[in-house]
Amino acid sequence: MPNVVTANRLVDGIVVYLAPDGDWVEELARAWLADTEEETKELESVAAKAVAERRVVAVYAMEVDILDGVPVALSVRERIRASHRTTLTKDWYDVPL
Repeated sequence: MPNVVTANRLVDGIVVYLAPDGDWVEELARAWLADTEEETKELESVAAKAVAERRVVAVYAMEVDILDGVPVALSVRERIRASHRTTLTKDWYDVPL
């Protein structure tokens, strides 16, 4: 299975993915794919520099599937993170208990 590297952007907590140009993007579809363990280690090395620069936190590699040429998160947790719906909005507070 291919891997991508994900993290949270330090300035706002948004879920991001390491892109082929070394930048961090919010779209899983634009993530840098690693097909081997060696390539995954390379991505993790690039990500470690971003952690040291205090650009991202909570970095880790995650397995993805490729559907129609686009990476797709395998786990429910990662699908939720990729949807960027991990924070409560005002609508949640308006729901009667």
